[in-house]
Amino acid sequence: MGRRTVRWRGVCAAVVGMALAALLPGQTALAASTPSPSYAFAPDARQVTGAATTSDAESLDIGETYRSTLPASGKLYYRLVLDKTSDTYVSVTAVPRAGTTVSTGGGIRVYLQDADSRSCSFESAYFGASRSPRPIVAWGAREAFSHRALCKGSGLYYVRVERIDGTDVSPGEWELELAPVSESHLDRAEATKAPQSWNSTPPQPPTDQAVRRPGGAGFDEAVPVKEGVWSADVAPGQTLFYKVPVDWGQQLHVTAELGSTTRGRYVAGALITSLYNPARMPVDDVAIGYNGTQKTDSLDPLAPVDYTNRYDSSRQVRAMRFAGSYYLALHLSSAMAEKYGDKPFGVTLRVRIDGTTEAAPAYAAPSDPRGLFEVSAQDREAAAEGGGAGGDALMKVVAVAGIGGGSLVLVVLGAWTVVARRRAAGAVG
Repeated sequence: MGRRTVRWRGVCAAVVGMALAALLPGQTALAASTPSPSYAFAPDARQVTGAATTSDAESLDIGETYRSTLPASGKLYYRLVLDKTSDTYVSVTAVPRAGTTVSTGGGIRVYLQDADSRSCSFESAYFGASRSPRPIVAWGAREAFSHRALCKGSGLYYVRVERIDGTDVSPGEWELELAPVSESHLDRAEATKAPQSWNSTPPQPPTDQAVRRPGGAGFDEAVPVKEGVWSADVAPGQTLFYKVPVDWGQQLHVTAELGSTTRGRYVAGALITSLYNPARMPVDDVAIGYNGTQKTDSLDPLAPVDYTNRYDSSRQVRAMRFAGSYYLALHLSSAMAEKYGDKPFGVTLRVRIDGTTEAAPAYAAPSDPRGLFEVSAQDREAAAEGGGAGGDALMKVVAVAGIGGGSLVLVVLGAWTVVARRRAAGAVG
């Protein structure tokens, strides 16, 4: 038995264990009982080595997910071959390793450049006042639709990733997850101006009793949620990921609450709530300071999902440009352990979705990966049921593991089906 088979059987077993724990009535998912600050990379992510120069850059395929390493200094290049008409987005998630020290000004910067070194875009992401090592995301884009675009036409492009070091940053590599995706051009012309007005009045968050739903450890393991109130435990240094299906015309509202404990010393940026769109582009974030009493805060009012939001001058509005799964990341600062101990803290997520679903724009072709910018019936069902944390990841593991893990996977899928049918029968009764 080869090393690859053994490794993937281990991944299968771990993911399956979490999925079954989430599905079994009365049970708590593994992540809740044994929290870990580690980030869960996509199990099918392909390893790629960033190059010091464009001449040596390795190619990234659109629609695939990659794993790489960012050194303590310097910059890395990755290669893309783009068509003439699609919009391309490359999300880069940087993950400092355990024990890393980061500063307020530390982070990453991502450029997408053409073969003549012209930057189509550049964006930065920082750790901020919490100074807590956590997954941070920056992205690059080649927007063929934009009249302001510097990069047009088919051919070679390059993703450039740089590390931004502030003060008091410990040396060492950071791990990266890269996700290049594409959005087709439209089959027919649409308006080229963003909506002039939308309801920006913050609504009342849901006040229902919270339903317990532990989050996943990465984008690929994000746990689906719908409108409602959800709770989980999060340990200092840990990040929980959720995803919310938001369709065309709908408006998402998010409020996060950090529960009370013994009153103590103040922690800046104790709980950071970050929102990312279906292409993993940052939309907005909010940080809650903490002194032991319960604290709550909401993301800024978000525009309803609309294709023409991309033409707006506001970065936040531009990010609400497509339907699909919007990701929420909840990070509890590692400084909480120093002030209050390393026990988990209770967090509550209040999600509200307003607006009526509208027709999708007339895309000329599917996105890559397919279905990225749409909300399916399966997405809605998973959000209602919780989807089994890492359900999508499990199916990817099944595909990658192949025959070597076939028997194990078949047994588990059989058990999963039985449990799901029993739950469905119980709900009907």
